[in-house]
Amino acid sequence: MSIAASSPRRSEIFIPTLNKQCWGFMIGSALFALGSAPGFGSWAGAATVNICYFVGAWFFTAAGLMQLLLSGPVTTRVDYGNGVMVRADWLSAATQSLGTVLFNVSTTAALTAHAVVSQRDLVWAPDAGGSIAFLLSGFLAVRGYRHAHRFFDPGARSWWSVQINLLGCIAFGVAAVGSYISEAGVTVDAILANVGTFIGAICFFLTSLLVLPAWDRSTSGGSV
Repeated sequence: MSIAASSPRRSEIFIPTLNKQCWGFMIGSALFALGSAPGFGSWAGAATVNICYFVGAWFFTAAGLMQLLLSGPVTTRVDYGNGVMVRADWLSAATQSLGTVLFNVSTTAALTAHAVVSQRDLVWAPDAGGSIAFLLSGFLAVRGYRHAHRFFDPGARSWWSVQINLLGCIAFGVAAVGSYISEAGVTVDAILANVGTFIGAICFFLTSLLVLPAWDRSTSGGSV
């Protein structure tokens, strides 16, 4: 095969698609779920857990960026106010993308932080910021869905995806509260932190699985 013929195919790797976005979130979620799984930390050690979070956060960030690029125009025309407003879908994707970057900061810091002070400043602060961004993103996603679809539509997978995503965002927020390190160097509630992270990761995995394009093809009898 000539170089000219293969170049377009190689460039497709960098084109964002819903399929790539879903798989990015699913792989990242799986790694977060593994790192916070009951008993895994005791068996594998803190270093392995931190690596799972570190790698998972990069998949989150890549998927979050793709989601932002695929979310459409920033603004839309309305018949009130100044006639223009920021779209809830875009704002939800933007805040979630910011949250994934903050999780990158916290998971990277966790690999290098040793003192209690550095853990509190370099790990928990961006972790809490990322959780807040995820919470805001989750509520905006629900709002955006309500504008485009029926508010209560349990027969639609996209409806379940939005609701489960919000649940995951709440779980991550709870995990951030539990993982706070006090002045005495003690985690407020390590069990709450792990359970919240685990539940949140499972929710994010399901959120993407429900809208994965391959799911539509398989359930309709098409090829995957």
